[in-house]
Amino acid sequence: MPAALAKADGDVKDRLDEINEFADYLEKKSIWVFGGDGWAYDIGFGGLDHVLASGEDINVLVFDTEVYSNTGGQSSKATPTAAVAKFAASGKKVRKKDLGMMAMSYGYVYVATVGMSANMNQLMKALTEAEQYKGPSLIIAYSPCINHGINMTRSQDEIKRAVDCGYWPLYRYNPELTAEGKNPFALDSKQPNGKFREFLLGQVRYSSLQRQFPELAEELYSQAEAEAMARYAMYRRLAEMDMSK
Repeated sequence: MPAALAKADGDVKDRLDEINEFADYLEKKSIWVFGGDGWAYDIGFGGLDHVLASGEDINVLVFDTEVYSNTGGQSSKATPTAAVAKFAASGKKVRKKDLGMMAMSYGYVYVATVGMSANMNQLMKALTEAEQYKGPSLIIAYSPCINHGINMTRSQDEIKRAVDCGYWPLYRYNPELTAEGKNPFALDSKQPNGKFREFLLGQVRYSSLQRQFPELAEELYSQAEAEAMARYAMYRRLAEMDMSK
């Protein structure tokens, strides 16, 4: 029992008793929502968008496998160009939806993309900043899955390769920095190492395209790489913007 409550009496004690009874409600609650990309990008996007647009202090962590894993590997809006999946047997022809940029367009949503083994410090910084931010937060984590056709015991290595080659850029967008006259966007991954094609061919969802549709494979691989490099260049331009002018 708190010392002040033990010494109090009369009306003061009654008031303190009431405050003590509801003490749990006086603490900041940490609220997190966890979901996959099928939900966040596609079938549940309307709900996710509504939550982010509300301005409420809530955090969302999306595990992005880039495919509808729970329904046997169907293509979704999170599936990138050239990836083979159900209903995209000859490789997806259009680029992946940029969920992070869509959330950033509100201007008051904290957004980050993370890759655990690629940069653990960046991951922890993003989680901490999202928790501290008094508003909605969205963190998107690259999450290898069995539908990628990889050795899942090496999934952390796969994450690092994805970041290093520019397939999965890491960034943080913190709206609070705007009020300080600072650039809210920070690009946390380095210049791609030129091994994008090597990364693609290391996953069955991409390499199978070469075996089954060789006439399309080169075109889609080139398209996927061009899109990834353009995306990285766009992120770099955002990170280099001078917000003081």
